[in-house]
Amino acid sequence: MKNVLLSTRWISVWRRNFLVWRKQMWGSLVSHIAEPLIALLAFGYGLGALVGNVQTPFGTVPYFVFIASGLICMSTMNSASFEALYSAYSRLDHQKTWHGILNAAVIIDDIVLGEIVWAAFKGLFAAAIILLVMMALLLMGGHTLTWHMVFVLPVLALVALTFSSMGMIFTALAKGYDFFAFYMTLFLTPMMFMAGGFFPREQLPKAAQIITEYMPLTAAVNLVRPLFLGAWPEHVLLNLSVLIAVAAIAFVIALRLLRKRFEQ
Repeated sequence: MKNVLLSTRWISVWRRNFLVWRKQMWGSLVSHIAEPLIALLAFGYGLGALVGNVQTPFGTVPYFVFIASGLICMSTMNSASFEALYSAYSRLDHQKTWHGILNAAVIIDDIVLGEIVWAAFKGLFAAAIILLVMMALLLMGGHTLTWHMVFVLPVLALVALTFSSMGMIFTALAKGYDFFAFYMTLFLTPMMFMAGGFFPREQLPKAAQIITEYMPLTAAVNLVRPLFLGAWPEHVLLNLSVLIAVAAIAFVIALRLLRKRFEQ
């Protein structure tokens, strides 16, 4: 594969998507925000009343606080993935937007990076709104907010970038929207239930703990949850390295596949 050729022209791709999205911003946000907030209310209050408190390495915390930190990671994952899959594929295949952009002084490398950063931005934007609502709910529930939470959004920015890069691989391979069911079922769903978002991973069998240790969503939860609890994450460099490595490798794979797709 020839060297990755990147320039600031990817910003024009990002800006084009932003201008289009701005016209329908609020409707788009509702679809990404409603589901995690409903899940927070249902699981946090409903299941939380049955579970009570949860034991973590950082102390015993109410289940509502425990699941809030997991849900915001999952929401970021889902929002970034959805944009990198369905929306990016629509612009690539059905609308032929990418083909039109290539008529300008832009190469496929710029488009891929612009699309990945755009998907990450949408995931982060939705996460920021959800975080504000979560903080309000935590305060109303009598829970204390800590200053450590200012680091949640920078971590979620990396999480969004990681999953948008992963999603772009399947966009490059897709021949239709149905193809994305493989990614949702075989990758996102297992991570959603096995990465420690809903319950401590220590409850899993030892083999499952080992398998799920290096999943990107596990790294995200490992970094974000302590910040919700007013503590510093353990193994910060390891978890950041997992996210950065997955994002970088996925970007290179997606770029190679999309170059090949446009060469055919």
